[in-house]
Amino acid sequence: MLEVRSVTREYRLGEVTVKALDDLSLRIEDGEFVAILGPSGSGKSTLLNLIGLLDVPSSGEVLLDGRDVVHLSDGERARIRLMSIGFVFQRFHLVSAFSAIENVALPLEAAGWPAEARWERAASLLRSVGMADRMLFAPARLSGGQRQRVAICRALANTPRIVLADEPTGQLHSEDKAGIIALFQQLNRAGNTFVVVTHDHEMASAARRIVELRDGKIIREVRT
Repeated sequence: MLEVRSVTREYRLGEVTVKALDDLSLRIEDGEFVAILGPSGSGKSTLLNLIGLLDVPSSGEVLLDGRDVVHLSDGERARIRLMSIGFVFQRFHLVSAFSAIENVALPLEAAGWPAEARWERAASLLRSVGMADRMLFAPARLSGGQRQRVAICRALANTPRIVLADEPTGQLHSEDKAGIIALFQQLNRAGNTFVVVTHDHEMASAARRIVELRDGKIIREVRT
């Protein structure tokens, strides 16, 4: 279970203080599929970074299974991210010099998996998303949809409980988008918790709950 309680996040831009999140509270249960909607500057990505332990609030609490993670050391937070949280970034962030299978194996190496086991795991994930014939291809030789599937496999490598995705369909064509949405739904039915930041109403409609932000506040919640 993920929860943020009365969270505010402020940034200094020169002489100006920008309030990205304003006394926001949100609870996400295990196994949910939540889409976070809102215009640019509404606080969506800031919220995702907080619940993904990539940032800390100016005030308020961030809880994972009831445990306050705000005041943990950087090392403890990094360990939780590695083992419990998978990230799918908007621009993929694949290592250009590595093949698809090498990119997927990276978090497994960081987690201490033996070489043979991590290659088997990475290959199995890529086969599961239809990338069996592209495992040795570098990102430059893959389409946008293929690169996104590699990024998703990398996010799932350490079998995280929680998958966080920032605009996962923002750069994809309709056919690739439909495949990613179907894959997210399949994985969610298998038990993964998904939190997706998106402008894409087609992506949002796949979620079980939609949370809409504006000016750092939740203005509407809808269960689908």
